[in-house]
Amino acid sequence: MTTPHPLQERPGRRIRLRRDRSLLIMVAPAVVLLLVFNYAPLFGLFTAFQYYDPPAGVGNSEWAGFDQFRRLFADPLFWGALRNTLYLSLVQLVLFFPIPIALALLLNSVLSVRVRTFIQSVVYLPHFFSWVLVITIFQQMLGGAGALNQFLRSHDLQTWDITTDPGTFVLLVTSQVVWKEAGWGIVVFLAALSAIDPGLYEAAAADGAGPFRRMWHITLPGLRGVIVLMLVLRLGGALSVGFEQFLIQRDAVGHETAEVLDTYAFYYGIGTADYSLGAAAGLFKSVISLLLIWGANRLAHSFGEDGLYRT
Repeated sequence: MTTPHPLQERPGRRIRLRRDRSLLIMVAPAVVLLLVFNYAPLFGLFTAFQYYDPPAGVGNSEWAGFDQFRRLFADPLFWGALRNTLYLSLVQLVLFFPIPIALALLLNSVLSVRVRTFIQSVVYLPHFFSWVLVITIFQQMLGGAGALNQFLRSHDLQTWDITTDPGTFVLLVTSQVVWKEAGWGIVVFLAALSAIDPGLYEAAAADGAGPFRRMWHITLPGLRGVIVLMLVLRLGGALSVGFEQFLIQRDAVGHETAEVLDTYAFYYGIGTADYSLGAAAGLFKSVISLLLIWGANRLAHSFGEDGLYRT
C-alpha cells in the first residue's frame, strides 16, 4: 500500500474543518475562558518565590527563593488553618459522600417516572443557589432570631444559636453542603445506574434474588467505577472545602474554628498586601492536592479500577 502524499491529505482536512466549523466556533469561547482564568494566572506563582513589590512588578521584584515557604511553615496560624481544612474535609467525606449514592439508589427504586423527576428536581435546585443565599436560609432557620429559637422561646425553653456555636460548626457547614450539593451528585450516579443492563435484574429476580441482593450484587458493582472516580476527585479537592462558605461565616464562630487554607491566603496574603505569602499558601495547597489525586488514582488502580486516568 502506497503512502498518500501530504498534499493529497489537505482536501480531507479542509472538508473536516468546514464540517466542524460550527462546533469549533462554539468551543472557542470556553477555551478562551479556560486560558484566561485557569492558565494565565499560573504566571503569578512566581511571586511565591519573590519579595513581590506591586509597583516593581513580577519581573523586577527581588528573588526570595524559599523564604516565603519558611515564613509560611513557621506561622502557627497556617498550621491551624491546615488542621481545620483536613478535619472539615474528612468529616464532609464521611458524612456527605455516601448521601448522593444513597439518594440515587432510592430514586432509582421509584417506579413512577413523574415522582422520580419531581424529587430529583427538588433536591437538584439548591445547587444553583449562591452561598450567600444558602447561609441566609440556614440563619433564618437556626440563627439567634431564627425559626428554631422562636419556637423554643414560645415554649419557655432555652435558646440555642447554632450558627455561632463553634462546637457545632463542622456539622453546620456539612449540612449546608449536603443540602446544596447532594442533588448534583445524584445526577452523576443516576446516569451510571441507567447504564446497567435491566436484563441482569430480571435474571436475578428469576433466580429468586430479593431487592437487597440485587442491589448488592448488581447495582453497587455497576456503580463501583463511578464511585471510585468521584472519590478520587473528592480527595483531589480535599484542601478546597469552600472559600465563600467559610468567608461569610468566619466572623460568627471565630478564625480558630473557621479558618481554612483559602481564607488564610485571602486574609493574610491579599488582606495584608503580603501577596508572596498568599501565593506560597496557594501553591502549597495545589501541590498537595495534586499529590492526593495521584495517590488516590494509584490506589484505584490497585483495586482494578481506571480512576481518573490509566497509565
